[in-house]
Amino acid sequence: MSLDDLDNGILTEAERPDEGARERFDRIYRTLRTRICLLEHPPGERLREEDLAEEFGVSRTPIRRVLVKLEAEGLLRSMHGVGTIVTDIEVEELEQVYQLRVELAELIGKLSPLPPDADKISEFRTLLARCDDLVAHPDAREFARINMDFFHLLNSLTGNEPLREISERLYYQTTRIWLKTASRLSQYKEMLHTEILIFHREVADIVAAVELGDLEVVGHIRRSHISMSFRRLRSESRR
Repeated sequence: MSLDDLDNGILTEAERPDEGARERFDRIYRTLRTRICLLEHPPGERLREEDLAEEFGVSRTPIRRVLVKLEAEGLLRSMHGVGTIVTDIEVEELEQVYQLRVELAELIGKLSPLPPDADKISEFRTLLARCDDLVAHPDAREFARINMDFFHLLNSLTGNEPLREISERLYYQTTRIWLKTASRLSQYKEMLHTEILIFHREVADIVAAVELGDLEVVGHIRRSHISMSFRRLRSESRR
């Protein structure tokens, strides 16, 4: 079993003897969602049920259910006579989504906050160490992966399930816009370096707040960075 297999969600049934239908669905769903957000399945690509069923070693039924869910979340679109296509994204179309993300960010410290224990603090410190390495060795895909892991770690600080679900859905509607926007700009490397430094500062500030157990401060920091991130994206997309 390779690390690539774990990243891609592709394992044989023998390697997952206790996996039930729900777990299998979640694994395939998370794998395809991540691929779309890392632009491994770029906008406009057609996803074929039969190809995915063969790749994941399942029937077309769970694949169809996964594609329906991803379509409901705005990541895919069914086109008559064409099939299921990865949706395109533009900054201007996401403004209202970002506005809602900004407002929800503060709620992490207000709705059923879960005080971080030693293990949770250790997870945040580990992620900060990954950011240190990222600053030294900038890489767009690794930046995107760390950003996703950071989001899920932050989301684990609230016990409010509706807030977690809504925040996750909105996050994945917006997260791939940075890679798409940056990749088509001539100053791509400069932009990547700048964004990594800003992200590192955000993570460092949030880790400090988590270590103090002040989740309201975590929410305020997160709110500010989401707002500023959208403003930078909108500015860059207009160049």
